[in-house]
Amino acid sequence: MADDFEILRGIYNAFDPFRPLPAKDPVYVDCREVRGDGDILVELGNQILLAERFTHQLYTGHRGAGKSTELLRLAKFLEEHGFQVVYFAADDEDIDTEDAQYTDILLACTRHLLQVLKGPQENPIWRWVQSRMQALKELLQSEITLGNISIESQITQFAKLTATLKASPDTRAKIRQIIEPHTVSLIEALNQFIAEAMANSSYQSTQKLVVIADNLDRITPVIAGEEARSNHEQIFIDRNEQLKALNCHVIYTVPISLVYSGRVTDLRDIYDTDPQVLPMIMVRESDGEVYQPGLDTMKEVIAKRVYQAEAVSPSLGLDSKIFDAPETLDQLCLMSGGHVRNLMLLAQSSVRRTQALPITARTVKRAITEARNTYRHAVYEQQWPILAKVALTKRILHDLAHRELLFNRCILEYRFLDQDDELQCWYDVHPLIRGIQEFQTAWSEAKGKKVRDAEAETS
Repeated sequence: MADDFEILRGIYNAFDPFRPLPAKDPVYVDCREVRGDGDILVELGNQILLAERFTHQLYTGHRGAGKSTELLRLAKFLEEHGFQVVYFAADDEDIDTEDAQYTDILLACTRHLLQVLKGPQENPIWRWVQSRMQALKELLQSEITLGNISIESQITQFAKLTATLKASPDTRAKIRQIIEPHTVSLIEALNQFIAEAMANSSYQSTQKLVVIADNLDRITPVIAGEEARSNHEQIFIDRNEQLKALNCHVIYTVPISLVYSGRVTDLRDIYDTDPQVLPMIMVRESDGEVYQPGLDTMKEVIAKRVYQAEAVSPSLGLDSKIFDAPETLDQLCLMSGGHVRNLMLLAQSSVRRTQALPITARTVKRAITEARNTYRHAVYEQQWPILAKVALTKRILHDLAHRELLFNRCILEYRFLDQDDELQCWYDVHPLIRGIQEFQTAWSEAKGKKVRDAEAETS
């Protein structure tokens, strides 16, 4: 039992769903062939390498699909090609995804540029901060220090500002009131800082600087105003000039629901390129048949994580000693829908309920049932017919209802190359939803309507 406990603990932690893999991590699995042959190094990386001017690119996909892991690969790739990369996960310390505005993103970029590039003690950013210091000092109750201080202390003081911006809703609004009228001068100071810091570095050119702002896709959609405009539109479209104003290459992650809206052509025109999408790993084909290459890829994801745990011996068969049967492992992979974080969560839930190896079919079924209940609570009553129609047609409409279901991962996107090497996209409901009674009722009604409509056309 003790040995089993150590093995299970190792496996459990190997499936940490919130830890993106560092670049060149040995457990990384190349999923390009089962994701429509997309490659972030080609689609985003080469544009930066080839461009003679600054690029502004958007990257999206479902939360937990593996975007952060891919962006860390991209950061390493660019560094190997002689670029200075400033990567940060915006929601870690700087931004409250439940209430975010473009000023918050600008301040987060400023903080991380200051932290990475450093520069001299006397610099344009700190001069800008000092000009507004008294108001900020009073607001933050003397948490910010006045005067000329070291660059390390400046970084600490700026971190206090963004941390307060994230943590305190009341203070957040007041900070924005102070910053908002002066964003133009902040951008000017930031660009001057970038130019000076890069000129005095081994890179020597701002053309060699890339900022990657990750996890902005997690910003919760809020619809407000008479025109029913979303906060996503206000940030990435209305304030695009500010987001594009940094004198360097920038990559922002954006909510998938914005990319599948009527504003996608605006995004293409504004950012001079199509937003790049990371789809699901295709574990089933659109007709419901198992897609073996995708299923094998998901099993490889599990195998690499299991066997990287120190307590797990390679002699323990994955589908005999770790899991009780090949069918149990297959079921875990298929019910994830090809969504990597869902796979991690289902695996952890299964391990948590296991007292001794192997992990049984019954345990996996219990984990699936628990996850299914979570998805049941995520769907409103009026959304069941929408989900049933998507499951029937494998298509989505570009309206608010479908965008909401994309954002909360009830609808998943898949891509593949057809026989003519044309990229094809299709959509389906998350497989966990198919076992929910409300969906099954809506599904039966949708199929019945399809049959009646077909009969009416032929009569």
